[in-house]
Amino acid sequence: MTKSRSSRLVNLKKVSPRIPAGNYPVAHISYDVNVLGSRGPRKMQCIMDAIPGNAIGPGGVAPTQTEFSHHRMDSSPSLSFFRSKSNCLENYLSGPLCIQKDGALVLKNKAPRWHEQLQCWCLNFHGRVTVASVKNFQLVASPEDGPAGPEHDKIILQFGKVGKDLFTMDYQYPISTFQAFAICLSSFDTKIACE
Repeated sequence: MTKSRSSRLVNLKKVSPRIPAGNYPVAHISYDVNVLGSRGPRKMQCIMDAIPGNAIGPGGVAPTQTEFSHHRMDSSPSLSFFRSKSNCLENYLSGPLCIQKDGALVLKNKAPRWHEQLQCWCLNFHGRVTVASVKNFQLVASPEDGPAGPEHDKIILQFGKVGKDLFTMDYQYPISTFQAFAICLSSFDTKIACE
């Protein structure tokens, strides 16, 4: 009896030396607690460094990771957290992670409404989220100036609890899977997010 062994490598891809490896800023995220503290909904704002604000409009385009310019990659942390919006904007406009001061896409959480019968804060997740949690959120594009258009009503990212230690995440263009996941992970850091 003959024993033979064969191995096959499928879809081998080499890393291109023209695309430098390294960290690049994903988002600047700020959490503000409301007057109820950690018992009520949080205010959340995300400044998406690499996505222009006009990416959500008709014909808008968001760059992919390979399109980021070389000066955007450095050894800085890739996700910045701030306790308040003022710290975020101050550091964003003057700090080393500053990439695109004008026109970056800004996402804000959709404000929940108080449901009188249920005596709780509610957002419509269309059945995708089933358990109330302070971590549940929906992000929409924040209008830069003036009234919001229909593109600012679209939910770009929603995240919520569906069971014990079980969550769901839905996202759409212009953010990537990686960006959406990074933003959702930030909601688990209770020291930064809630205190």
